[in-house]
Amino acid sequence: MNEMYQDRFAKGKVELSYSSRMMNRHGIIAGATGTGKTVTLKVLAESFSSHGVPVFLADIKGDLASVAIPGISNPKLEDRITMLGLEGFQWKSYPTRVWDVFGEKGHPIRTTVSEMGPLLISRLLQLNETQIGVLNIVFKIADDEGYLLLDLKDLRVMLNYVGDRASEYTTQYGTISKVTIGAIQRGLLTLESEGAESFFGEPALDILDFFTTDAEGRGVINVLTSERLYHSPRVYSTFLLWMLSELFEELPEVGDLDKPKLVFFFDEAHLLFNDAPKALVEKIEQVVRLIRSKGVGVFFVTQNPGDIPDRILSQLGNRIQHALRAYTPHEQKGLKTAAESFRVNPELDTITALTELKTGEALVSMLDEDGRPSIVQRVFVFPPHSLLGTIDEGTRTRLIRESKFDGKYRDVRDRESAYELITKRMEREEKEEAREKERLEREKQDRKTTTTRKTTTSRRTSSRRTTGLEKAANSMMTQIGRTVGRELIRGVLGSLKKF
Repeated sequence: MNEMYQDRFAKGKVELSYSSRMMNRHGIIAGATGTGKTVTLKVLAESFSSHGVPVFLADIKGDLASVAIPGISNPKLEDRITMLGLEGFQWKSYPTRVWDVFGEKGHPIRTTVSEMGPLLISRLLQLNETQIGVLNIVFKIADDEGYLLLDLKDLRVMLNYVGDRASEYTTQYGTISKVTIGAIQRGLLTLESEGAESFFGEPALDILDFFTTDAEGRGVINVLTSERLYHSPRVYSTFLLWMLSELFEELPEVGDLDKPKLVFFFDEAHLLFNDAPKALVEKIEQVVRLIRSKGVGVFFVTQNPGDIPDRILSQLGNRIQHALRAYTPHEQKGLKTAAESFRVNPELDTITALTELKTGEALVSMLDEDGRPSIVQRVFVFPPHSLLGTIDEGTRTRLIRESKFDGKYRDVRDRESAYELITKRMEREEKEEAREKERLEREKQDRKTTTTRKTTTSRRTSSRRTTGLEKAANSMMTQIGRTVGRELIRGVLGSLKKF
């Protein structure tokens, strides 16, 4: 059993800490742009790491990988440290591993088409219900016939293969429209233009590689470089959801531990639910509800709690709310909803406070050791011990080269899969078709030659049997004979052409 701990992270009229046992009950960090969400995320990640808990987070602005560098003092930070009475505060670095879907600023992260599955691929391609149904059929046929779908060229050739044989599969699997196949293919082209092709393939990510600690027992902070990935919001959110789903599928049940095995921060979480079909939202709800029993805590980071569907928001017991802006009726409604989501503190006007909070200040309610939400408190979040800012390319290169996973994921492997197997099959079928065509042509020529020989022999025999009287008759009716002869010959040639 892990040792439970409590760690302080914010201070107002009272000092706030969180219970490690409750960190797999999930949480939310919300607030308008520039109010301090990123710093809060960083402070929590540092705290988890210090207690041996690995962390995963997405670095959208490029300023989270700096947990690998000790912080640098400045007057503003010193004032905050003094104000909060943080005696003995030290600047520190934390064990950090950088990842990048594109393999440019970190270890490449890849998955296979089969592993991502038709539901998430459908979201990437923005398919409608009919197209989703056909894509499911394509995956089912690939599974039944043993065709591995590793990368996008595998999926593309599989779509062509099924489309060309649609009539053969319809009875067993359902209607397959070539028009629908074409629409899915066009979606693949769009996906490739967004750069998604690079994260399908092998070696695929072993999600357990996130669960590592350093020589001092500190949890490694896994930072996904997402500045480029974030330019394709649908790809970004689907990719993170796939990783969350992989954690759910791969990890065993462990119940409530004294501290989490991993904490997963889902930044810009609203993107996950934008235009998401009902089936996908239900899948997310299921994963969030059940993954706590796998020892994983999930924090959604977004601008407004209203960005998260109620059924999922209700499962987020640890709440950190930075300032909200309320200029429009819709924003004012969201402000009220956010305020009402906290357990009431009689000494605090929550709605007013939400519009007055300074940068780094927040309303906080955390679950106690019995799983009950504490009354809301207005506090300042502690400053991080690591650098505020970005790392240089030299530091990033060092992090990559010093990692034990540098060689594991660097080079792409392309083993035999659907593309190679189907291409070989089509080439084999084309050769067999060519041989059959050649055989039929030879038989046709043989029959033609045989028929010509029979006709020539018949004429010679008929000529030898002609009597003198017949010859005389033929000579007397030359014109009539020529006309009838031409018609008979045309008839014979015609039948040969049709043979």
